[in-house]
Order: sequence, then structure tokens, then C-alpha cells
Amino acid sequence: MDTTTSSGEAVYLLDYGAGNVRSVINAVRHAGCNDLKFIETAADFDKADRIIFPGVGAFGQCMGKLIELNYVEPLRKYLASGKPFLGICIGMQTLFESSEENPDIPGLGVIPGVVERFKVDRAVPHMGWNGIRLTKPSSFFEDGTDERVYFVHSFCAQPTNANKDWIMSETDYGDFTFISSIQKGNIIATQFHPEKSGKTGLALFKRFLSLKKLDVDAGTISSVKRTTKLAPRIIACLDVRSNDAGDLVVTKGDQYDVREKSDAGDVRNLGKPVALAQQYYEDGADEITFLNITSFRSSPLQDQPMLELLRRTAENVFVPLTIGGGIRDIVEPDGTKKSALEVAGTYFRSGADKVSIGSDAVLIAEEYYKTGIKTGRSSIETISEGYGAQAVVISVDPRRVYVASPDDTPHHTIPTEVPGPNGEKFCWYECTIKGGRESRDLGAYELVRACEALGAGEILLNCIDKDGSNSGYDIELVRDIKAAVGIPVIASSGAGRPEHFKDVLEQTNADAALAAGIFHRREVPLPTVKQYLLDNGVAVRPQ
Repeated sequence: MDTTTSSGEAVYLLDYGAGNVRSVINAVRHAGCNDLKFIETAADFDKADRIIFPGVGAFGQCMGKLIELNYVEPLRKYLASGKPFLGICIGMQTLFESSEENPDIPGLGVIPGVVERFKVDRAVPHMGWNGIRLTKPSSFFEDGTDERVYFVHSFCAQPTNANKDWIMSETDYGDFTFISSIQKGNIIATQFHPEKSGKTGLALFKRFLSLKKLDVDAGTISSVKRTTKLAPRIIACLDVRSNDAGDLVVTKGDQYDVREKSDAGDVRNLGKPVALAQQYYEDGADEITFLNITSFRSSPLQDQPMLELLRRTAENVFVPLTIGGGIRDIVEPDGTKKSALEVAGTYFRSGADKVSIGSDAVLIAEEYYKTGIKTGRSSIETISEGYGAQAVVISVDPRRVYVASPDDTPHHTIPTEVPGPNGEKFCWYECTIKGGRESRDLGAYELVRACEALGAGEILLNCIDKDGSNSGYDIELVRDIKAAVGIPVIASSGAGRPEHFKDVLEQTNADAALAAGIFHRREVPLPTVKQYLLDNGVAVRPQ
């Protein structure tokens, strides 16, 4: 069957084996193209009227795969043909001459310049919703330039005199300005992910597929240079497990206990995962996280219930999706071994953008401190190498341990304004595994530093003491962990009022705040949180 748009054009997607292309496919379908086809041979480039080239992970891996598949010259030929092309993230970076990420591997060399690592005093990867500033009129963006779009990258291209004719928009990250989109003729590429940018991104796909010429000017642009700013994220978290009847439900624990206090002791049921995720997307959630708190050891990987949950969610939810639970080396029921990289890859192909690693990360960090060696074989290292650091989230489940003096423990301690039961004025945070059931002789501070060194790209920071309390986030913990690492930190556990989100974002510089129970029970709806933050000067993405 021919792959066509409404105008009869053949639309192809160039997939070199990257992570989550399912969201791109779903976004294209939402834009009206129901017969998207994959480029499978070099000859397919000549058949295409439009090509979409999404990419995640490492520059060198992407270019290496294009070389291996003999796609480089056919792609260059297509780009020179004048036919419409849309590159996304790494799909844009490959258009440049090279990248500091893999300096020995040349890019396509279509655009002058070298892709560089961010040189900022802020968290890297640059992750979340930021704005764009048009440098020339564009029919691609039309009036959507005030909307925020979703970025996740550690490397970027900077504006120069040599590439200024290509630049369509720029974006600021602190004092650092980078190219956020390019356009010349019918070639368009974005550093951000339109497939993860909600309704704004869907509109961009629709324009790409419908415009006969992508270089048509659309009016004028403002002469006033507007600075863009990365917005702190508000994340909805869904703890998913099977209830006693075997159905997948969203639940929420009280210090990790998810069963009702009644005599029956049923699993607390707060709704259906796919329906709730859709609702939170409509409510303006910046990301959605699924934490699988049920072990499905009796199910082969391909039959995992969470895979179908992701596939169904990704059909209509166009913000980043994270999946946690079971991301480790496994043995299938038939004895077949699957590496953590293979497990993660299966989740990415089902619709996940990031995977969250919990207990396994603690054990990996313990071994790292014991040997001082990066083996390259841990789940953190292999997934980061294969899909990029931004794809690896470390979920930390610590509990507070009081000490009278820092000399009483070898662990990193902090002074606390919340004294212990015996008046202790210092504490450290003990890591746990197995859903908080087993304590380990490792501090949260040491854990996150080890995981960052091994290649993790983000920290999801829980707190057992605060879980289900509705008393606010553990500000002291979040502030300490935020200062410990140079990667984004998500504050979790304890939110009960809109004020708690403002407190943790302003007092700790956390990159995101996550909540679960108060959203599920509609005690504080997600739109209420966002509106409160906007009304009080916290520049989150509007609903």
C-alpha cells in the first residue's frame, strides 16, 4: 500500500533503531496521515515525497547506523532534491558537520557548524518545556511562537555567521543561546520534540504534512528580542499494580503500603491507568510517570501488561512517558535471559521515553563504590550508552536517619531544622530497595553521585517519611540532592496543597515536582496547582 497524505504524497519515516518512534507515528496519524511507511532500503529514499527523521540517543550511534545501512548518500541526495524533510532532535544534529559527543564521526555536513555540549551552570540534560524565539517569518510555526515545546538534550548547535541563514528559531538556557530549529527551502528540523509537545507539536506535524512549500514567509516577526526560559515541570505519577482480581489499577500507598485499612485489606483502587493518564494529559501534565509496583515474573517480556498500557497511552498522550519497575536483567519463564538494555528497548518501542531504575541502581552503586570501576555492563551504563543519558531516571527511596553528630556515621549528613526523637540535629538519608522493605548501608547522596557518574540523566527523589503525608516535600532532602548532582532532580512525596509545589520549586531549584494521590483523588486537581503557580510567579507551562 502506498503511504500517502491527503494530497497523495508518499510519506516515509527514517527509523535507524532509535528509542520511542511510536509517538512520532501516532502524532503523524493524528495529523491525518494514516499510511506512514518506514524506509527499509536505500532505494526507498527515491520513493519518498516527504521524510520524517526522528532521533534520540547519541550522535555517533545515529551516524554509525546510517553508515552501516548505506543511508548516508541517499539521504544527502534527498536533502538536495528540494523535497520536504523534517528532522527531530538527533535528526537535526546530524545535519551539522560533526558533534563534540563523537568528534571522530562526521555528520551529514549540510549545515556549517559543530554540535557542542551545553556550557551552563545548570542541570544537563536541558530537559523540559522551553520557548522558541523566531529569527525569521515562518509558515511552519505561524502564531505558535509563544507556546512552550519539549526539549531533552545535552548537546546543541550554536548560532554563527556561517549558519545564520539556516536558523529559524533560537532558545535560551540561562545565559546560553542555542539553535532550536532550522529551515532552508523544504528542509526543516527541530532540536525539540514536537511529538512530545502536546497540541502545539501536533499542529506542527499537520503543517509539515499539508504545506506544499515549507519556506513560505508568514508575516513579520517582532524586533524585540524575547528571552526564553525553561519551565519547571509538574508531573503526574501513577503507581500501577494488579489488584486481587488481576486487573491493572492505579493505587497509592501510605509510606508504601497500598492496601486499604479495612478488614478486607483490598488494594487501594484509584482508577484505570490509561484513562487517568489521558485525563492528566488534558489537564496539562508536563510528563506522566508509570511505576509498576507489581512483579510479573510469570509473564514473558513481550506479554508484560505494562507494554500494552504504554501502547494504548501513547496513542493519545503526547507528553513524555516514563516507566519504572522491572528494568533490570531478567530470566524469562522459559529460561531465556534478557539484558536490562533489551528490557528497556522493549519499553521504548512500546511508547516510553524514559525508564526509571530503582533497587537495581542501589546495588549497582554499592558495587561501584566497592570496586571504583565502571564496568560498562550495568543497566545504567548500557541503557545510557544505547539511548542517551536522558533516557535513564534513577528512582531513590530513602528514609531519614537521625544522628547526634556527623562524626557518628560515615555517611554524608546534613543539619536539620526538624530535630530527631532525642533532639538530634543532624541526619542522613538511608537508601532502601524492594519497595522500601529492605534498608541498605548507602546514603541517598552517595547513590545519586554514583549514578550520575555511571551515566544516569535524571533523579526521581522520593522520601518514605513523607509518602502519603500531605505535609509537603522534604525540602532539606531535595535541596541536598539538587546540590549533589548536575542532572535534573524531580521532587516527590508529600504534596498536599498547591503551596507545597511552590515551596519545593522555589526553595530547592528542583527541576520538577511530582505528585500522585492528591491528583488521583482530586483533592487538589492538577490544573489548580498550575494556576496557583502561575498566579504566584512560578512560570510553569500553562494548561
